[in-house]
Amino acid sequence: MKLASLSDYLLLRIERGAQKNAPAKAGKTFAHGSAAAKTAARAPRMPVNRQIYQLIREAILAQTLPAGLQLPSSRDLAAELGMSRNTVTYAYEQLLAEGYLESRTGAGTFVADTEPDQIPETVERSEPLTDPSGKSELSARGAMLTRQAGVGERQWGAFMPGVPDVTCVPHKVWSRLQNKHWRRANSDLLTYGPGAGYAPLREAVAEYLRVARSVNCNASQVLITTGIHQSIDIVVKLLGEHGDSAWVEDPCYWGTRSVLNSLGIQSVPITVDQEGMRMRLANLRRPPRFICTTPSHQYPLGMVMSLSRRRMLLEYAAAHKVWIIEDDYDSEFRYGGRPLASLQGMDTHDRVLYMGTFSKIMFPGLRIGFLVVPESLATAFSTGIAELYRNGQVFLQATLADFMGEGHFASHIRKMRVLYAERLQLLQQSIDRHFGEKMTITGGEAGLHLVLGLPPECDDVAICEEALRAGIIVRPLSRYYMHVRSARRGLLLGYASVPNAEIASSFDKLAAVIKRHLPG
Repeated sequence: MKLASLSDYLLLRIERGAQKNAPAKAGKTFAHGSAAAKTAARAPRMPVNRQIYQLIREAILAQTLPAGLQLPSSRDLAAELGMSRNTVTYAYEQLLAEGYLESRTGAGTFVADTEPDQIPETVERSEPLTDPSGKSELSARGAMLTRQAGVGERQWGAFMPGVPDVTCVPHKVWSRLQNKHWRRANSDLLTYGPGAGYAPLREAVAEYLRVARSVNCNASQVLITTGIHQSIDIVVKLLGEHGDSAWVEDPCYWGTRSVLNSLGIQSVPITVDQEGMRMRLANLRRPPRFICTTPSHQYPLGMVMSLSRRRMLLEYAAAHKVWIIEDDYDSEFRYGGRPLASLQGMDTHDRVLYMGTFSKIMFPGLRIGFLVVPESLATAFSTGIAELYRNGQVFLQATLADFMGEGHFASHIRKMRVLYAERLQLLQQSIDRHFGEKMTITGGEAGLHLVLGLPPECDDVAICEEALRAGIIVRPLSRYYMHVRSARRGLLLGYASVPNAEIASSFDKLAAVIKRHLPG
């Protein structure tokens, strides 16, 4: 595609999108008087740089822009579009970060080859245990549940992983919002809540996910849960059968396996490497019912799933009617660049169920999470949640909705991202001071913890037990693997909840314990 055709394509798509939306102010990045500026006057609320990024991404996925194609320079494309170069540069940089484009020194910017490997045709197809006509995606248990429903509508301290600094929650703002609802004395906020959750919160979550995580959803698809555990629980109960299997990352979050096992689902470990889940031919020949993954920040090791692996999962799931459960538990905290787009945002076959939690951003005691499902499943899931759990906490949901609506949520994320980046750096400096390059560090680009690798001869469980006696909380990496004998040894170190002034002294205590367990 030549320069003129690419710019024409982008302008045409922006124009079409603008015609479907209410008028909005023109973006400041357009050149005055240009055709693009006139288009922007009618453009949707999405910033123009995000529109350019999204349109090029869609064109690459649809192979309108084939692999190997050289794109015009940001300067040339910006001039052709009549807009600021920064606008195009943003789009290019995000596409480069996500693997859609690649930069070749001295040659330019090209469309990356992200085509997944060919899925073998000789696959053992497991017929769904549900309605063979394909009219219903619900399991027999899920269908019965919704059809017969009787409803109308000490984890704190250095270095505890996965826990945010709850002392930084803006207590005065939160108290003011809560008091506002108490003064109104709305009985609807004090009784059982609707299955899907408080409507204004669902609207706020949908808006946030569309903008921050590129999730394709509306409020009707958002269900408010008590967190990741309940989200997995309801997904499996409504879409799975006892005896089904689920691919899980190895290592993975222990809670995922616990919930699956409690529901009679067989966990099949899939090894992760630097690109995420590494599916082998033997796995591909036996499609599971579910694939549980943390693509944007693998837990606990911290790598990001590559674009080709993401596309592989999506195409495989579509071909074999597999449900992908995407856990996006702490994607807001990324320190080496912009947060990466969700897997759900790439899904064109409605096979991804996306879940997240406010426990990492706000505070764990809030017990509010969310689950995004395809529109065809929204009503059934709302009924199922109400029937099984009789949700409440509507008062807290209303407070959180106001907290998000008034802009405090986005402000809190920005503040905590800066603070956690400082603490991460301090912890890395402490590790380097004691061990230099003798120890490997993984997962230090995002999230609330890093992993300190240990020699295979070390007993990471024994180190954690001795550290606890010294007042330090750490988690052994080996316990996150399904088979301990093949597990790597290491320690999960959470830094988010440790005050800056205490990180060095706390690690001194931990380092003393580690050194007593090092070989020779």
